[in-house]
Amino acid sequence: MTGIILHHYPQSPVTEKVRVAFGMKNLSWASVEVPRLPPRPDLFPMTGGYRRIPVMQIGADIYCDSQCILRELERRFPKPGLFPPGGAGMPWGVMRWMDTDVFDLAVHIVLGADPAALPPNFAKDRGRLYLGPDFDLNKVNAELPHILSQLRPQLGWIDQRLATGRDFILGEQAGMPDIAVYYIVWFLRGRWQGGPALLSEFPALEAWEARVRAIGHGTMTEMSAGDALDAAREAEPDAPQPSDPKDPQRLTAGMGVTVVPDSDSGDPEVEGTIVSAGLETLTLAHADPRVGTVHIHFPRVGYRVRPLDEDATGSGYLGS
Repeated sequence: MTGIILHHYPQSPVTEKVRVAFGMKNLSWASVEVPRLPPRPDLFPMTGGYRRIPVMQIGADIYCDSQCILRELERRFPKPGLFPPGGAGMPWGVMRWMDTDVFDLAVHIVLGADPAALPPNFAKDRGRLYLGPDFDLNKVNAELPHILSQLRPQLGWIDQRLATGRDFILGEQAGMPDIAVYYIVWFLRGRWQGGPALLSEFPALEAWEARVRAIGHGTMTEMSAGDALDAAREAEPDAPQPSDPKDPQRLTAGMGVTVVPDSDSGDPEVEGTIVSAGLETLTLAHADPRVGTVHIHFPRVGYRVRPLDEDATGSGYLGS
C-alpha cells in the first residue's frame, strides 16, 4: 500500500486533529511542510487550487479537509478505531460542533487579541478566510469579553463530562471526540497568550489534555514536495467508492462540477469531473501536467457543489 503523505505546517490547528489520529492509530507517515500562506505551487497541482490545510495524499488520491481525512483513515486503518464502543455516529456531531461554533470563537480570540502583533499578510489572509470580506480585527478585539463569555461555558461542558472520572470523552479509550476537542485546546494554549490561564479554570479538561498529548503523532519522516509530486504521478487512483442513488442534487459520474467550502471565505473553487458522489464524500477527477490524473476527495457536509451545467441537476429529493 502506498504510504500516507501529509501536507501541512506545524502551527496549523486543524492539522493537529490529523496528527493526533495518526498517534491513536500508531501510523507511520511522511510530512511535507507547506508555506503558511498561499499560493502553494507544489501542492495546488494535486488539489486543483484548494487552499486549506491539511491535505492528505495516498498515491494519486488526495483528501481535502480533516473531516474527509479522518474518515479515510478509519476506512483504511480500522484498528484501533476512532469510535469507542457505543460511539458510532455521535462523534461526527461533536466534530461539527467544534469545527463551527467553537473553532469560530477560538479564531476570533486568537486573531483579535492583539491585531497589531500579527504579520499584515497573515492577518489579511486569515481575516478574510475566517471572518468574511468586511472583517475588522479591531472590532473583534473590542468584542473579546463577549466572545469569551460564549467560549467558557462550552469548555465547561467538556470539563463536566471529564470530571466524572473517565480518562477520555467516551470512556477509557481515546477516539474521535477527543480529537475534535483537543485541537481547540491545543490552539488556544499555543496561539493565545491568555490560553493557559483560561484552560487552568478547568482542571479535568487540563488533565485530559495531558493524556491526549501523551498519545503522540505516530512515526513521522520528512519528505520533499518534489517526491510527493512524483508519488502522485507514478500512482493510479484507487477505485471509487459507490455513489448515492438518492443524491438530492442528482450528481452522477462524469458530471463537471466545482467544489468550494460552504462559507463566505473567499476560497477558490476546485473544478473537476465527478468520479463518485456519496452520502458523505465526493470524489473528483482532476488532471494537471505535473501529476497526471488524480482523484480529489471532499466531504459533503460543509461544502457546496455546483454543476458546470446548471441544468444538469434538479431540486427535488430523489427518494424511493
